[in-house]
Amino acid sequence: MAININNLGGPPKVNQASEQQAQVKQQATQTSNNTQQATHARQDSVSITPQAQKMAELQKKASEAPITDQKNIERLKKSILDGEYKVDADKLVKSMMSFEFDLFDDE
Repeated sequence: MAININNLGGPPKVNQASEQQAQVKQQATQTSNNTQQATHARQDSVSITPQAQKMAELQKKASEAPITDQKNIERLKKSILDGEYKVDADKLVKSMMSFEFDLFDDE
């Protein structure tokens, strides 16, 4: 008469293996859910107002524009050297007075 002592001290190994498989599946499902939630969280968006878009366009145009009109500068230099450049004193005084009035008008 033989006695089977292999199953003494705990549940059969088949049950342990199926429990481990269930745990692995549960962990995989949780990981998948976390990944999906992280993907949804990354779908942020930003909207820019029309005024901000216009401002960005103007800034781009200003940065691309030349700082000085080199042709005009060369023309003025040539006319000064040739003695052809004449200062309109009345126009200069009016411009200076307008500037002064604008400057001190705010105070």
